[in-house]
Amino acid sequence: MSKKKVLVAGGGGFIGGHLAARLLKDGFDVRCVDVKPMDEWYQVFDEAENIVADLKDRHACDEACHGVDDVYNLAADMGGMGFIENNKALCMLSVLINTHLLQAAQKEGVKRFFYASSACVYNAEKQVNEDVIPLKEEDAYPAMPEDGYGWEKLFSERMCRHFREDYGLRTRVARFHNVYGPYGTWEGGREKAPAAVCRKVIHAKETGATEIEIWGDGKQTRSFMYIDDCVKGILAIMDSDILEPINLGSDEIVTINGLSDLVEDIAGVKLKRTHNLSAPKGVNGRNSDNTKIMQYLGWAPGIKLREGMAKTYDWILGEYQAKYAATASK
Repeated sequence: MSKKKVLVAGGGGFIGGHLAARLLKDGFDVRCVDVKPMDEWYQVFDEAENIVADLKDRHACDEACHGVDDVYNLAADMGGMGFIENNKALCMLSVLINTHLLQAAQKEGVKRFFYASSACVYNAEKQVNEDVIPLKEEDAYPAMPEDGYGWEKLFSERMCRHFREDYGLRTRVARFHNVYGPYGTWEGGREKAPAAVCRKVIHAKETGATEIEIWGDGKQTRSFMYIDDCVKGILAIMDSDILEPINLGSDEIVTINGLSDLVEDIAGVKLKRTHNLSAPKGVNGRNSDNTKIMQYLGWAPGIKLREGMAKTYDWILGEYQAKYAATASK
């Protein structure tokens, strides 16, 4: 019997690369598609079919979906809060990716379609305080998502729902809450808080600096999910009968100051902090309510923040030293 063939859209990205690795390990025939040149992919697997294409184009989506059984859509133009707040139009254009992939999947008779949504869909009025009440799935409405990126995600969730209702395409949607780990963006403006803090602490330690800059007052609260837990959750949701969008995140809440404390402890340093109050910092508080996913699937994150951040720190340290040692030698 032939292997089941799956498409990982955004397979050259952070989460897509980890998902592709797991699917290959599980014996799937994997096709990875990403817009980045292949030398910029975070992970490349020789045993996968690797294609560079812009999935905002309908024809590219038709070719990507041809002959596949399942589609995992993790493709989007996005990054950390600095990128999201300053590139709203670019973030909105990702709606073309999901729309064209849904059309292609329906045309090709794809059996299952997974869409990676975001906690940025949640109503901003429920995230104004640091002492946040964990966000339940129903808190996305009445709609007041993150401008740009959040609106695109919420609209694309509805597209998935209506393709399921109108065409019978088996769609599943997960709302990711701050995924982090190795093989991701750690500099350049698209990195998220865990990687950014690791890089800042590493740079200070490597250069002998005594302070780092924190965006905002550092009191804003978040939860962060390690990539291995995320991949397990994606596969469980894809195999489930869950119809509505569902949270996929950790409920281990921490302030950004607390995250910085943790990274400094891992690094064995203590640094002064300056707080850039004019920098993008996002909502004041956000945490995942995992009641539904626990009830439906028995899923809960298994990797604590300290363990995951230690692994992430070690990987970024290796990347930093390799890059800047090479730069210094030129």
